[in-house]
Amino acid sequence: MPNSKLYKGSLTTIILKLLSEQEKMYGYEITQKVKELTKGELNITEGALYPSLHKLEANGLLEVEVVKVDNRLRKYYKLTNNGTKETVNKLEELQSYLKTMQSLIGKLA
Repeated sequence: MPNSKLYKGSLTTIILKLLSEQEKMYGYEITQKVKELTKGELNITEGALYPSLHKLEANGLLEVEVVKVDNRLRKYYKLTNNGTKETVNKLEELQSYLKTMQSLIGKLA
């Protein structure tokens, strides 16, 4: 994606949406899933991902489960009940924004 700044405002929604589709995911898995779904167009860096995950956890939208995998600890993130509700809200907000932007772009073209 030429201007990755455009996705930064949607990162929370992206994370919540992915976690709503999976029971739980760890950080690297999230980055790879986004890369796969966007055919490499969108790359989420650790520097962007982990602060967002920590903020979502602090806000009670995610809970963390630490699991030992191959002699190392891995943090899995999953939605809380509030996280599930917030996912619906965030997706509705994003859809409304995209609809507004599409109508604006259509009028400019």
